[in-house]
Amino acid sequence: MSNKKNNVKDFFQVGAVGNYFFRVFRKPDPNQKSNINLRMMHGINKISIIVFLGAVIFWILKRVM
Repeated sequence: MSNKKNNVKDFFQVGAVGNYFFRVFRKPDPNQKSNINLRMMHGINKISIIVFLGAVIFWILKRVM
């Protein structure tokens, strides 16, 4: 174990999954080669992220009201 202290910045660090979440909604880079399978995978991931966030918002609103 390291002796490094945990602070608030380390607690809210998103890591690789969080970086993907922000990167998936960006416009694709025209210089980067892409195939249909990769585009379909990112499209499905976008849909699932939106549905998940919608469900979380619905759940929170249901609990509050």
